[in-house]
Amino acid sequence: MSDAPAAFTEHDHAERMARATRDAVDAGLAGLLVTPGPDLTWLCGYRPTAITERLTLLVLTPESEPRLLVPALEHPDAAGAPGAGALRLADWRDGQDPYAVAAGMLRPHGRYGVSDSTWSLHLLGLQEALPQTAYRALTTVLPMLRAVKDEHEVARLAGAGAAADATYEEILSVRFAGRRETEVAADLARLLREHGHSQVDFTVVGSGPNGANPHHEAGERTIERGDMVVLDFGGLRDGYGSDTTRTVHVGPATDEERRVHDVVREAQQAAFEAVRPGVACQEIDRVARGVIDAAGYGEYFIHRTGHGIGVTTHEPPYMVEGEELPLVPGMCFSIEPGIYLPGRFGVRIEDIVTCTEDGGRRLNDTVREMAFVE
Repeated sequence: MSDAPAAFTEHDHAERMARATRDAVDAGLAGLLVTPGPDLTWLCGYRPTAITERLTLLVLTPESEPRLLVPALEHPDAAGAPGAGALRLADWRDGQDPYAVAAGMLRPHGRYGVSDSTWSLHLLGLQEALPQTAYRALTTVLPMLRAVKDEHEVARLAGAGAAADATYEEILSVRFAGRRETEVAADLARLLREHGHSQVDFTVVGSGPNGANPHHEAGERTIERGDMVVLDFGGLRDGYGSDTTRTVHVGPATDEERRVHDVVREAQQAAFEAVRPGVACQEIDRVARGVIDAAGYGEYFIHRTGHGIGVTTHEPPYMVEGEELPLVPGMCFSIEPGIYLPGRFGVRIEDIVTCTEDGGRRLNDTVREMAFVE
């Protein structure tokens, strides 16, 4: 694997906070209120050591420089964040009302976008302090906030994708038959870490009938010769996500299993070829679904075709019917159609894709044909 990428700078975080503030104003908001979670990490680089009931709040408004309100005991940690030099740091002490302190930074009748990860405890506290304010979830009001990645972010996603690819290539030599799903899942987690992941978010191993459940993770079922096995795994490397799925077979496959796998592979390829700037997100879903419908398996494709990815492994925008947001160069998302035959087996194939100026680029490059394991 390549050397670690250069860290994001104070300038990078200042640009992100300035753009987010402009986007908020364009959306008719008085500003943005961001608590610990992916939005806070992306905007100013601050990730509290522990997320507790104490209020931490980034306030972005057009009439003031960015302000970060933190518990006094966490002030030194916040001051060391990569974006700390681009904001004004304030604190509150135990015994104070943090919502009264935060209220002094807000308009009493303002309408604010609030990060999705905000605890209800904090949102209700703000509402009590300023009963005339109104709030909207960022996913609803600013779904594109983190959707368009710059070249450095895409490079990190590409590095995470390459690490996931290396993991898949190595897992093919692992013994499957006679082992529990949890054992193969542990191998996937180990390999992801060996290839540079600091965090493993999921290691799905769905064998035989378990593969027909898209949200199956890994259980105590013993994998048998003749099983189709769905492998879906990912996490964070250098702060950005990986997420890939391949479906393998233990020993020889039946004609039907091969056909279902071929249909999913064709759907995934067709959806990838549909990627280009200006195409609505829902069109990617429609293209993949059209291939599967035409093959007679439409009722067995039971989830959206994809999701965004960045500092988290699942984020907006979503490749699903009803999502009319257009693809924009720099958007990164999964394409992962599947067919799930209840009580029998499932097939899913997933790559992370970034929209480019003239089409799409895959960030996963392992073979998509059915692989056979022992």
